Amino acid sequence: MTDIHLDSAVLMALQDVMEDVYPLLLDTFLIDSEERLLALRNAEQAADAQSLRLAAHSFKGSCSNMGTLILAGLCKQLEEVGRREQLELAPELVEQIEREFAIVRILLKSERQRYRH
Repeated sequence: MTDIHLDSAVLMALQDVMEDVYPLLLDTFLIDSEERLLALRNAEQAADAQSLRLAAHSFKGSCSNMGTLILAGLCKQLEEVGRREQLELAPELVEQIEREFAIVRILLKSERQRYRH
């Protein structure tokens, strides 16, 4: 089974609901995600388990809504790390989240281009 970075069924449903605003939704998610990544990095560097948990939980929700399955799963793992105060595991997970977001960013920008035409 291949890893699913984006759930096409979720994106199609969002496209149906959002119609002409769909490209704006994609842009907003990408901008919002950059801010969430910064919050994750800051919490991880400050060794603030509570802030890390909350930031990961929030990011997980938006990722789930957008169908970014792997990213949502990684955020769920990071949320659990924050809950258990296992901060030694946080740097690697934050790095994995950043790498996965880099893939998702490319895919969503491609999705946006495809929608425009």
